[in-house]
Amino acid sequence: MKRALLIIFIIFIAMQVIRTEQNNTANEKELEIKAPLEVMTILKQSCYDCHSNQSKWPWYSQVAPFSWIIASHVEDGRKSLNFATWENYSEVEKTKKMKRIYQTVYALMPLKSYIWLHEEADLTKEQRSFIREWTGVRK
Repeated sequence: MKRALLIIFIIFIAMQVIRTEQNNTANEKELEIKAPLEVMTILKQSCYDCHSNQSKWPWYSQVAPFSWIIASHVEDGRKSLNFATWENYSEVEKTKKMKRIYQTVYALMPLKSYIWLHEEADLTKEQRSFIREWTGVRK
C-alpha cells in the first residue's frame, strides 16, 4: 500500500511539470460585445471565464490534471465564442452566435462542472429567459 501511494505521489509531482498556457490577452474595449448593463452583468458573472480574454485562473487551475482540463475548456470556449472580440465577427457570424447563445443558455451553459465550483455563475430561470430574450432570436 505504501509503495502504491508513493508511486501515485511521484506521478502527481511529475504531472506538475507539464504546464498549460493560461493567458489573458489585453482587452480592447471597442471590440467587446455591447449589451445592456443587466446583460453584461450576467455574462461577466457566468460566461466570461470561458468566453472572453478575461478568464480568472484560480489556484486549482495551476495544479495538474485540473490545469489541463480548465485550460482546454477555456480554449474551446474562446474558439466557439469570445465576448472580448465580438466586433471582429462578421454580421453573419454574430447572428449564428446569437442563435447558439439562445440555444445553449437555457440548459447547457454554464457547464455543470463549472457551476460546481462557481455557484454564483448558475443562472436562474429568469436570467436564462432574459438572455434568450436579449439575443433577439425568435423561435
